[in-house]
Amino acid sequence: MNTALPEDTAEFAAVAAKRLARVGGPQAALRAETEEAPRAEARAALAEIGAFDLDVRSGPDDLLAAAVLCQAAGATALPYPLVEELLRIDGERLTLVNPRAARVDHGDLSGGWVAADLDGTRYHPRMGTRTHAKLGPFLVPATLSEPDGTVPSADVDVHLVLGSWRILGAMQRALEIVTEHVRSRIQFGRPLADFQAVKFATADASVAVRGLHELAKYTVWRLGTAPAQARSADALVLRLKAADTARQVLRTSHQLLGALGFCDESDISVLDRHTQPLIRLPASSEELAQRLIPAVRNGCLETLFTEFAAEPA
Repeated sequence: MNTALPEDTAEFAAVAAKRLARVGGPQAALRAETEEAPRAEARAALAEIGAFDLDVRSGPDDLLAAAVLCQAAGATALPYPLVEELLRIDGERLTLVNPRAARVDHGDLSGGWVAADLDGTRYHPRMGTRTHAKLGPFLVPATLSEPDGTVPSADVDVHLVLGSWRILGAMQRALEIVTEHVRSRIQFGRPLADFQAVKFATADASVAVRGLHELAKYTVWRLGTAPAQARSADALVLRLKAADTARQVLRTSHQLLGALGFCDESDISVLDRHTQPLIRLPASSEELAQRLIPAVRNGCLETLFTEFAAEPA
């Protein structure tokens, strides 16, 4: 099976990665915690490469382009709610929330918002004041209105998938950083990369990230081909895998970088803190897994071992 991206998508991904890197990467995201300019620069960069011309609901080409754009945004810790912009409803950004404790990333930005839970129930959020929390510095607590209709389940699925691509980009960059570190850091007269335990840890992280990448590409394809219930199950699986992979890679990164990994002078620290809302919201890994149980029972979650009824002769 050839899982390589189409040539035009690969070219767009390279252009997007290069342009978003010019915003400043994780250190620009760090400045955005106290300055407004980096977020304006991030939006300008997205507009320059045509991000807001993408229609993720129109078909597989724009959806895949949006996916690789989110991947580039994750790798640079872009301080802007890209997924929410790409899924605007009637001009308002769409965010996924946990109704029990609604939090909206970048909810302090001007403009309207629409909130939905994982069941697609629609709310109108009233934003509070940004908390400047260390884990998720752009999170804003929100008060939700009474339920006001629903959003399409396809929008919820795409939101989960594009958010997972953003996690993927962040973890790919984290793996690059830790790999460079263990190759250059000398301990006991040898690079850290020469020690067997370090090799095992980085190899496990690399396999996890590569597996997530392949699953992400497969899930984007499934969004355009699978039945609705199967698409929802696939989106949940991808987000669950993304969150678990992020925890593994970030744990390995902090272990191998030591105290440096917790200092904002290190890009790992910024990537970690700014990715936490995607890892934790709109639901924990445990809740995502619980939501998958019915899909396993009724056969909506397809696996290599799923049995299909034989077609009539």
